[in-house]
Amino acid sequence: MKKLLLASLLTISTMPVYSQSFDDTDDILNRASQIENLEYKMMVQRATQTAIHYMPAVTQIDFLKATRRDLNGDYNDVVYVNEPFGSEKGFLTANDTTAYAWATTTSKNGPVVIEVPAATDKVNYFGSVVNQWEVPITDVGYKGADEGEGGKYLFLPPGYNNEFGSKLALERQGYLVFETDTYLYGFSFRPSLTNGATDLDAGNYAKKIKIYNLVDAENPPKTDYLDATEVAYDSLPYYNETFFQDINDVIQENPVRAQDKAMASLLKDLGIEKGKKFDPTDEQKKAIREGVLMAYAHMQSKFVEPEQTVSALWKDENGEPLSQWSFWNFGPQAQLGFPFVDENEVLVDKRAASYFYVTYLPKQLGGSTFYLTGLRDSQGEMLDGKATYKLNVPADTPVEDFWSAIVYNMETKNFVKGVDRVGLSSRNADTMKKNPDGSYDLYFGPEAPKGQEENWVPTGGEDYFLLFRLYRPTSKTFFKNWMLEDMEKISD
Repeated sequence: MKKLLLASLLTISTMPVYSQSFDDTDDILNRASQIENLEYKMMVQRATQTAIHYMPAVTQIDFLKATRRDLNGDYNDVVYVNEPFGSEKGFLTANDTTAYAWATTTSKNGPVVIEVPAATDKVNYFGSVVNQWEVPITDVGYKGADEGEGGKYLFLPPGYNNEFGSKLALERQGYLVFETDTYLYGFSFRPSLTNGATDLDAGNYAKKIKIYNLVDAENPPKTDYLDATEVAYDSLPYYNETFFQDINDVIQENPVRAQDKAMASLLKDLGIEKGKKFDPTDEQKKAIREGVLMAYAHMQSKFVEPEQTVSALWKDENGEPLSQWSFWNFGPQAQLGFPFVDENEVLVDKRAASYFYVTYLPKQLGGSTFYLTGLRDSQGEMLDGKATYKLNVPADTPVEDFWSAIVYNMETKNFVKGVDRVGLSSRNADTMKKNPDGSYDLYFGPEAPKGQEENWVPTGGEDYFLLFRLYRPTSKTFFKNWMLEDMEKISD
């Protein structure tokens, strides 16, 4: 019996053995010798794959680059605005209803502290701190580690050697202590306004954030606050040579993690190496441009193809879509805190496709905001920036706070440039026309339909997609008895 069991186990676990012969390779030596421009083609391939791999890190380093270029700032400077973003700003799918505050910091010179202010009767924060790879480290505010009480968030560098005491000892001193595998951190905080608070209150609240190194905790230096309200701040990734300048900055500013070493090795062919200046040759620049184009095409296809990055929210009993509206389908990553790593692999494609259009995902995905993505009209055709569409928003839209519809340029995933309005929301109810049944008809196109100027969002004639946000949905299962109508094309 034991012999039979052993034989069965061996049968199950033994890999099949195949016969092999170089006769089956169809003269591979000769065919390989005929490949032209082999080194260049390899550079293009390596540029493509490394661009996809480093997508999330690039989106994060671009905040630091924008702060330096557009505001003459640097690490530890808090950037804020006194009003919501408009079309002049460059952010991946930001909203136009919030006066954000954000910053980049580093633990390269030792542990770093971010002091988050306690909630007041007018303003409180929600948002997250992420590492260089956009992995959420912690949330802040009522739904975060400080639970609205404010706190000193302490971030330890990789390889921390207890120079200032153990993690437990630091926690006993009142710090909220976190560790990650990069030096760079970034945060983006969104204020929640109550009791008549204004965006100016939000801007003043941002000036209560403090950032400093732990070594200076007893007498911290003054935090600099940079007002970006009137500045065309641009944190977008650009898919050309600058994308690899960003990758080089990531390499130079952080330790190379074990899971990234293979890709870091490939970067040498493109002129990027730890501790060395990035000065690519003309051939490397050309390969980078071709490779980034391929990477962009790959991530764009993941964004627009059904059931890839987004999935249909409303389906029939056979799994067929009932609507063109989709939701952000992060799968198990949402419950795991968005590491985009499982026991077998780094989820490179899914991670890249996500950070191709979003930043600052939360550590704990709550129910405070729900996003619907609109890529297609009621006929299943991609939205055309030169056409005009109507969207009916029902009176019973299930929100306790408000709803919002914002147009984003399909190419950049940013606001449409040069327009006076990037979206509309129920906060505009006092100026929009309301239907007799309490619903609103919103119009999207290059020009406003006659008499509908206040209900119109300009598209600038550019191809776009729509994000319809529900702030504080009435329940986690609101979609079971409510459905948003599709975008209806009313003119070419």
